Amino acid sequence: MPIKESKEELLGYLKKMLQIRYFEQKVWELLSRNIIKGASHVYEGEEAVAVGAIAAIREDDYITSTHRGHGHCLCKGGELKYMLAELCGKATGYCKGRGGSMHIADVTKGNLGATGIVGSNIPIATGAGLSIKLRGTDQIVLCFFGDGATNNGVFHESLNLASLWKLPVVYVCENNLYGMSVSVNRASAVKDLYKKACAYNMVGEAVDGMDVLAVKEAVSRAAERARKGEGPTLLECKTYRYRGHSRSDARVYRTKEEEEYWKERDPIKNFWQRLLKEGIATQQELEGIEREVEREIEEAEKFALESPYPPLEELENDVYVEEESK
Repeated sequence: MPIKESKEELLGYLKKMLQIRYFEQKVWELLSRNIIKGASHVYEGEEAVAVGAIAAIREDDYITSTHRGHGHCLCKGGELKYMLAELCGKATGYCKGRGGSMHIADVTKGNLGATGIVGSNIPIATGAGLSIKLRGTDQIVLCFFGDGATNNGVFHESLNLASLWKLPVVYVCENNLYGMSVSVNRASAVKDLYKKACAYNMVGEAVDGMDVLAVKEAVSRAAERARKGEGPTLLECKTYRYRGHSRSDARVYRTKEEEEYWKERDPIKNFWQRLLKEGIATQQELEGIEREVEREIEEAEKFALESPYPPLEELENDVYVEEESK
């Protein structure tokens, strides 16, 4: 498709994808050094989905995220240093170090939160869509989830209600082909997941999830329909995660040939080459952006590692709503 975005916008998309890629590589490194504790699910390879989708919405719109949600948070106004501090369990993180990798939220930016339970953000997004309709605004909700979530009951219940009530929700399925180690072809009777939309009388569309502009275009169309009161859309973004489900995953269920096929379609490499081919930017400009991102990651790491852990006396804070003083 022809490029219609400005140079500034295009370079911004490249920078954001690079931020996610280098951030996730740093997360993997800190996991291997046991500085980040517990599970963490990186987004490396899927950057075009978050960047393209969130570029198509407004600042006052909402998103709900998944257990693989670092890219979503960064695209919805998240800052690298506060994000990395959160993953390291530090008090300066978005959730004071208590959310960690899978439960980051920043409601001030419209990020209603990530979740470690597959599909559990789908009814939350649907409820946010109902809130928008009741309040009479023209906002929308982007709801991200993986291919495995489309077999959960809440997926079907939520899409049914959203279509019935014409709620302004764009459901974005990030189909990276595997739910942990189980191939989508072994888990779903419907192989083209976007076709599940027809059961609920809503628009469904397949999108190249390795192409940031294709994702942006599809989400833009869906967002426009939602703002007009025409109801929800189900988008299936076909993408791929480069690493395993988590650090304990040796990826024995995937072939090297499959991995190499998807890496040839790398969203950053191919977008970089397109910017050069169409004369939008020079190699020097693009390398300058890359160096800038590398510096930002170094600064974020320094901030996170030097930040304090939450004090023990605050252990019970934010667990219950505090009583108002009389």
